[in-house]
Amino acid sequence: MPRRVLTVVSADVDDAAGVAAIWILWRPKSSGMREHVEVLEWFGDQWCYVGGGSGSGDDLADVDVLEVRNGGGALSLTRSLDPPRSLATAPWISCVKVRLGQDVKHVLIGARRIEVPEQRSLIAVWTSPRSSRATRPVIVALGRDGAELSRIGPHDGLDTHTWAQLRQSL
Repeated sequence: MPRRVLTVVSADVDDAAGVAAIWILWRPKSSGMREHVEVLEWFGDQWCYVGGGSGSGDDLADVDVLEVRNGGGALSLTRSLDPPRSLATAPWISCVKVRLGQDVKHVLIGARRIEVPEQRSLIAVWTSPRSSRATRPVIVALGRDGAELSRIGPHDGLDTHTWAQLRQSL
């Protein structure tokens, strides 16, 4: 049987912002596995590559409820070419990888609601002003009944569920 060479783990498109991100594994399940994240922007009538990165793939281990990892981003190059905009006012396109537990049915990325894929991992993309490029939207994990299970704020390192478990263990 042929060996898988390329796997798309997740792709996210924010239609309102005209941006997308793709999370790709090259040679998954091999010792030479590499991970690629590509950031794209809709400009004119086509998708344009504006940035991304690669590295050794990280572990796809199970998480309890919510885990946000390995954020990245790129300056909107296509929109900076669109008068009257300039590089100084071009938006920042950001993305993060999100891993979700078995009880999570949907995730809110800011105001966008995304159904959790079967592999429990996804990439999320958004835009923000260049001056606040390190700020991600609030990310909320929702259960099957729509109840909030956990959330992580724009500058938080741990989600509310993990914080509650840490407090209980003290």
